[in-house]
Amino acid sequence: MTPVQKELARHALGLPNRQRRSYRNHFVTGEGSYDHPEWMALVEAGHAWRRAGSQLTGGDDLFGLTRAGAELALEKRERLDAENFPKVKA
Repeated sequence: MTPVQKELARHALGLPNRQRRSYRNHFVTGEGSYDHPEWMALVEAGHAWRRAGSQLTGGDDLFGLTRAGAELALEKRERLDAENFPKVKA
């Protein structure tokens, strides 16, 4: 994860904050924006997921981090809110 990608990932998680805990897991951006290629690279690396744009997002893509990607974005003493990373039943 590059420094730019880490910054974007931390923003998606709502970090930093006083609680040192994530409180969200989403980022909306569209093609032509400087950060869209960064998010696409995170998806390709398996650190994020992407949902194609919809009316809800104004046509822009919705991105979120995988648990592994989110863990890479954490600083010391920060943690993830489990609510934003539900366990998938097999």
